[in-house]
Amino acid sequence: MLRSAGHQRPAGAVDPRVAELRTAVSRLRRELAGHPAEFPDGGIAEDELAALDAMAVGGTPEIPRLRRSLLLVAGAIGSVSALAPRLRDVRNAVDLFGEPPRPGGPAARSAPDQPARGGGGDRGGA
Repeated sequence: MLRSAGHQRPAGAVDPRVAELRTAVSRLRRELAGHPAEFPDGGIAEDELAALDAMAVGGTPEIPRLRRSLLLVAGAIGSVSALAPRLRDVRNAVDLFGEPPRPGGPAARSAPDQPARGGGGDRGGA
């Protein structure tokens, strides 16, 4: 019997988020391997895709680590339009594990050296 809906699965049941992430990662890895261009940072992309897959298999992954790996993959493959749909699939799968940080949230407010948005105020400049 489940104690709380959505928090426990029967033994042997696969978390659908994990399945989605593993599928998306696998597809991007295949397309990356088959792409005619060689990427200078292709090794980084492969390492981070492997890390994403390992995190998915290992249980509930840490959302910041998932997002970091996604960012590194995106940076490593650049803006190759042929890979964009598969990269978007990986991003969507990562998003299934938790909400992305919201603009203006605690992380955005913790950077005091950044100029305030919305302008207009004098900050002591010349």
